Amino acid sequence: MPGARSWLLAFSLLLAGCGDRLEQFGGPTMGSSYSVKYVRSASGPSVEQARGEVEGILAEIDRQMSTYRADSEVERFNALPASSCMILPAPMLELVAFAGELSKDSDGAFDMTVEPLLNLWGFGPQSRGDQVPSAEAIAQARAQVGQQHLSIRGQELCKDAAVQLDFNSIAAGYAVDRVSVRLVELGVASSLVEITGELKAVGRKPDGSPWRVAIEAPWDDRQVAQKIVSLDGLGVSTSGDYRNYFEKNGKRYSHTLDPKTGAPISHKLAAVTVVDASALRADGLSTLLMVLGPEAGEDYAESNGIAALFVTREGEAFVSHGSSRFGQLFDKQEN
Repeated sequence: MPGARSWLLAFSLLLAGCGDRLEQFGGPTMGSSYSVKYVRSASGPSVEQARGEVEGILAEIDRQMSTYRADSEVERFNALPASSCMILPAPMLELVAFAGELSKDSDGAFDMTVEPLLNLWGFGPQSRGDQVPSAEAIAQARAQVGQQHLSIRGQELCKDAAVQLDFNSIAAGYAVDRVSVRLVELGVASSLVEITGELKAVGRKPDGSPWRVAIEAPWDDRQVAQKIVSLDGLGVSTSGDYRNYFEKNGKRYSHTLDPKTGAPISHKLAAVTVVDASALRADGLSTLLMVLGPEAGEDYAESNGIAALFVTREGEAFVSHGSSRFGQLFDKQEN
């Protein structure tokens, strides 16, 4: 999977007490990295056991959903012609169904079949470098894009056009949820899981204080905390155009593409962070809102009760604005 960048800075200082201690481990995954911090009780899993369980989950997701390995389930599906069906693992069908709902609810702003466009613009696994394609090339690629061309029939996924799936807008959030649930099953009551920048915090520290996470301001060249939030049982995902982009003739081209135009987004929204009990949902919604832009995105967040923080470019500065739900959750917290 492509190298997703970490949009979030996790503050994980933990006070030992009551016989519990902080354990942590991490490593490479999905073209980036992951980290797990958890409070280990006397009956809790060792680092070796927890690492084995976590890396088993990540390896399974990679085998199923990576567009960067030819033997993955998704690449086998992508190689099929139009009017084909293929039996896929239940997690993949679950994510396709989830993506279908997001696409329907947003009138196509979210679409997991944009890989031909990503490749065309230089952001996909089969890209040929950064480039500004012609209108004709964009039109040809858009003909191979569309969530509506997918349908689930029992254990099979079918396509009526030669579309290609790309799980990268939701796979990390899904992985965070899977890992968090597995840690609870192993007897872990408090953890902070981060995978390629998507996060989820569960439980509290032994001293009773919550996990604190800093939402990063969208600067290209430095890391600055925009806002620090306390979390318990919540996932966080940020999408932005300030890390993965290229410039041609003085114009900036973001890796976030609008499926309707087939081109990178061009509005003034620089980043959007979503907080939700489901890291998967936060991951998908942050992309969806980023595509919609500041006005339509804020309307969507308000209409659907989404906790979102929007950061827009205003000249050389950034201005942040939270949705009503975001304010309800965090405005009373002290940074």
